[in-house]
Amino acid sequence: MSSECLESENLREMDDEYSKLIRRMNPPRVAIDNDSCGHATVIEVYSANSHGILLQVVQVLTDLSLIITKAYISSDGGWFMDVFNVTDKDGNKIRDEEILNYIQKTLETEACSSNSLKGSVGVMPSKEDTTIELTGSDRPGLLSEVSAVLADLRCNVVNAEIWTHNARAAAVIHITDQATGCSIEDAKRLSMIKKRLGNVLTGNNSSFRAPKMTISSPGPAAMHRERRLHQMMFAARDFERLEYAKDISSRTHVTVLDCRDRDYTVVTIRSRDRPKLLFDTVCALTDMQYVVFHGTVITGRMEAYQEHYIRHVDGLPLSSEAERQRVTECLEAAIERRAWEGLVLELSTEDRFGLLSDMTRVFRENGLCIKRAEITTTKCGKAKDTFFVSDVSGNSVDSKTIDMIRQQIGQTILRVKGNLSFSPKLPQEGARSFLFGNLFKGRTFQTFKLIKSYS
Repeated sequence: MSSECLESENLREMDDEYSKLIRRMNPPRVAIDNDSCGHATVIEVYSANSHGILLQVVQVLTDLSLIITKAYISSDGGWFMDVFNVTDKDGNKIRDEEILNYIQKTLETEACSSNSLKGSVGVMPSKEDTTIELTGSDRPGLLSEVSAVLADLRCNVVNAEIWTHNARAAAVIHITDQATGCSIEDAKRLSMIKKRLGNVLTGNNSSFRAPKMTISSPGPAAMHRERRLHQMMFAARDFERLEYAKDISSRTHVTVLDCRDRDYTVVTIRSRDRPKLLFDTVCALTDMQYVVFHGTVITGRMEAYQEHYIRHVDGLPLSSEAERQRVTECLEAAIERRAWEGLVLELSTEDRFGLLSDMTRVFRENGLCIKRAEITTTKCGKAKDTFFVSDVSGNSVDSKTIDMIRQQIGQTILRVKGNLSFSPKLPQEGARSFLFGNLFKGRTFQTFKLIKSYS
């Protein structure tokens, strides 16, 4: 190592030790107030500042499914002083003492005030499963093919989250061995899983980027799943619109302006309000190596307004039009990844091996395209899965299609949220014109053996 590199490394270590000393002298302090605001619980956080701490605080609140209705952010002068107005998902104040105590304890821990951005409540994989990360080109039926391959290889999907945006797809999937219920550690078997899934991701792909995949056993450094998905989509450059989509206007409006008198760049965002909106915004800024020094978030009447004064981690504001354009595109992408106004299908039933493969096959055969999915297995063995779906053309799903699906999988296990279209005709055969759409129509999962040709 050169003397310059060694000196730089020593300086970083000294900075880390100094930051730790400051945090020990000034530990984080959290004040929770249920009296001063008539319609929300007010949470105030005071701490020594460090890169990523805003994301950590927001992550803790959103992982508890709390809705941030207002936020005031200030982190100038080495101090972090933020105020959040939060409610539960029904718009009520947080009265549960267990939740309030958890917020206080978690935000005041040493871990939260460090630079670590590890996982949080409810999203970490078990130490007994294997994690698969996939990125590639999106296409109708992709999740069905992936889950069929995993079932054929005797892999049980215990938890998963799948995002699609701008013709890209990313997934984090936690699997166990069907026979043992534990993680898969055999090198040959892991190699086979990687090969078969790689063939599925490649498919007839002739698009912009080669698919990527990693398989690993979880450890103490496993990352928060949703934050990881943001990083994966960012790495897949989903902020770059394809040619056919360049003329489509975004529903998210981002402006990036200079604030020369104070040496900041001002980012303003107007978008439809939804849960986890601030988390997605701060994820994008953090991953692009920007720091929010001051910020305001206001929501109301289904719309959200955000204003953030930012600088790069090197202390400088944005310096070029190209950089401003990139920030605009990346923030729009981060917000749109989870923006959804279409149909949501919630599946609740006893978990069993191959359930995800069977359900996604039924969806595919009935012309549904899965835009996003959250797959969860509870401790008591229940499958709680949520699918965000459209028809293959990206339009609303016909009500008769949902009736057909319910007849196939059971009337009581599927809950439908959102608006259905009511067409006098059943979906035409052309609506199933995606990969293997008609080939597997009406067949059971046991006949789904063509996937073996990938091996």
